[in-house]
Amino acid sequence: MKRFLIATAALVAALALGIPTAGAVDTPPRYYVALGDSLATGAQPAPSGQLAHLRAANGTNRGYVDVLYSLAREQIPDLQVRNFGCGGESTTSMIVGGFGFDYPCGYGNTSQLSEAVAFLEAHAGRIAFVTIDIGANDVFTGNAGAIAVNLPVILEQVRAAVGPGVPIVAMNYYDPFVAPIWFATHDLAAVAAQAAATAALNDFLESIYASAGVPVVDVEATFGVSDLTLVDGVPLNVVRACQWTWICTNGDIHANDAGYAVIADTFADLLLAP
Repeated sequence: MKRFLIATAALVAALALGIPTAGAVDTPPRYYVALGDSLATGAQPAPSGQLAHLRAANGTNRGYVDVLYSLAREQIPDLQVRNFGCGGESTTSMIVGGFGFDYPCGYGNTSQLSEAVAFLEAHAGRIAFVTIDIGANDVFTGNAGAIAVNLPVILEQVRAAVGPGVPIVAMNYYDPFVAPIWFATHDLAAVAAQAAATAALNDFLESIYASAGVPVVDVEATFGVSDLTLVDGVPLNVVRACQWTWICTNGDIHANDAGYAVIADTFADLLLAP
């Protein structure tokens, strides 16, 4: 898959603004804009706002967005991050807002999408790249069919706001649920069935992203979601779920620091020049 070079996007942004590409003084910053659910906020099993320098309403400052931002700043020193992610967000709530979890995020009377679009439009020519993860909560709430209706709308509005030259990159999902299934049953077939369900969801999401021309970083492959290779008697997908999420230590499905770092690295492999 063709790599998106942030340096190229930055140059396009500078030219769009008429900013000299060398020797510039007091140039405005460029932005990494993130949209998504609790993974975008860096949610971990700690009270909201417990960690310093919070960049999303109900997460931490240690998610994949934050790690990717740090990596990208090595190439774009003046880069800033604007994280619109909101824990609990579905494709429906991202568009319409007003759900209970939207209020702590500041989207009670508006929505994540409308706020993000307004920011993107207000900072035209200064957006380096956009990332998005969304859809898991539609499945968790039994409304997976809404993804097919809502996700194209979300992507269309984001693309219209940033224009054709700015990279928009999505991610598919890992699967923490293979771990409790394995430890409860030690049944490879049951683990494989769960992994297959996640792979099917990811295929569904990827087809929508592909139709919108949005590349998807393969977090599913990074976590080895479908890899049943036994490592000391435990399937590799279970090993990685335990290693990179909180599922095996306290039952929380979110990534830990190590997990968010490997997600960020998966984004960086696509977005950042070697």
